[in-house]
Amino acid sequence: MTRHASAVATMVSPPPKVALTIAGTDSGGGAGVAADLRTFSALGVFGTLVVTAVTAQNTLGVRDFLAIAPEMVAAQLDAVLSDMPVRAAKTGMLATPGTVRLLASRGAAGQLPPLVVDPVLVTSSGRPMFSGDDVAGAYRDLFACATVVTPNLPEAALLTGRALADLEAIEAAARELQALGPQLVIVKGGRRRGIEAVDVAFDGRCVTLLRAPWIDTANVHGSGCTLSAAIAANLAFGLEPLEAALEAKQFVTRAIRGGSQWRLGAGHGPLDQLGAAGQQARTD
Repeated sequence: MTRHASAVATMVSPPPKVALTIAGTDSGGGAGVAADLRTFSALGVFGTLVVTAVTAQNTLGVRDFLAIAPEMVAAQLDAVLSDMPVRAAKTGMLATPGTVRLLASRGAAGQLPPLVVDPVLVTSSGRPMFSGDDVAGAYRDLFACATVVTPNLPEAALLTGRALADLEAIEAAARELQALGPQLVIVKGGRRRGIEAVDVAFDGRCVTLLRAPWIDTANVHGSGCTLSAAIAANLAFGLEPLEAALEAKQFVTRAIRGGSQWRLGAGHGPLDQLGAAGQQARTD
């Protein structure tokens, strides 16, 4: 008895777009590379990573951390970029001034993909993460080769020396930081409790207010990571910086709303990035 196998045509799907996070770990899973990779996956992007620090952390805060030597950061970066077609990258906690300078040097040499810099300079309690070296100067060099920069209010205040008490002052800070070189600066105003969560964006030509309803929840751990990762994912799909930021703002709002009633941990809980994906994940 002869069996005839029928030919089955198989469709090979194109590979996904690739993005890179350069950040620290969060053992509680709410922020850092964990939040970044969830965001990349939710938005249909394949995530790669360079770890800059390992933290012992939960929803109540960071208990301890171990910085990765800049040489190992460089080795991870070379391994990823030499092999994967990375279309956009983001930074989070860089842990040491040496790592900031390393990335600034690579960026100045044109060795990095379009870059979103989330300058993690201040802890959630308001304490500066660095001391000694001129970290603000190193970050300014990194901003010069960035596509988008996303400081929060304490970070923007530290970088500019301004008291950011109102939208006019926040706009002035955004203009000052954008003059350093990035295409777009977004000063995140989510810490200014109110009816809306308003971020101030400046692209060198005009100011755009990124508005979203204020969601009354303590579960906002990783919101800054999620915003910068979502912007990077959108850049990987070819969106212009402001469009990428506007879509990322909507994504973060959905993620906060989705996790707003969760009870995970005793402190500031995480966002629901995966639940926020649904209708806006991209496949092109």
